[in-house]
Amino acid sequence: MTIEQKVRQVEEIFHRLDKEITAFKTETSLHCLTGCGKCCSTPNIDASPLEFLPWAFHLFLNGLAEKTLLELDNSSISTCHIYRPLSLLEEHNGSCNNYRYRGLICRLFGNAASRDKYGKLRLATCKIIKDDQLENFNNTEEAISKGLYVPIFTDYYMQLAQIDYRMGTTLLPINEALKIAIEEVLHYFAYRPFPGGLENIA
Repeated sequence: MTIEQKVRQVEEIFHRLDKEITAFKTETSLHCLTGCGKCCSTPNIDASPLEFLPWAFHLFLNGLAEKTLLELDNSSISTCHIYRPLSLLEEHNGSCNNYRYRGLICRLFGNAASRDKYGKLRLATCKIIKDDQLENFNNTEEAISKGLYVPIFTDYYMQLAQIDYRMGTTLLPINEALKIAIEEVLHYFAYRPFPGGLENIA
């Protein structure tokens, strides 16, 4: 399977998930606080390289892959390279620097559930949402127990694994996953022509 095909299939998964999350948020009224980013600034986030393949491919098409890989190689920061914390001196407001190409873990957290050891679905979200939206959170947990549809972490990671088992099941610290995603794209195109019809995309 070509890189372009893998990227397209990952994006199709993201598109389906985004629709499910929109419906879930509408039903529950749970939401992240604007500009919060606390979960993004956690230093121990794990992700798979495959979920960042669309991001890496986007960088490659725009001539930024090698530059970004060098930045990752030279960085000692363990928080996500794509995340930009709140700063009064820069032009960002505490959010993802490339929201369209954020990974699967970024999309799922706060909007999806995992199963506990008894097989019961538990909404995976942060303390801020639990504390600030306690009534909505409790109502949502009850609704899930009664059959409200919620995206499930393992279901979506299994879908990734069907595209590329190695890249989809390898979980690494997020910046390592970003590096491998870029390297995968660069290695693929090292001896191949630039993707047809995309020469002037940047």
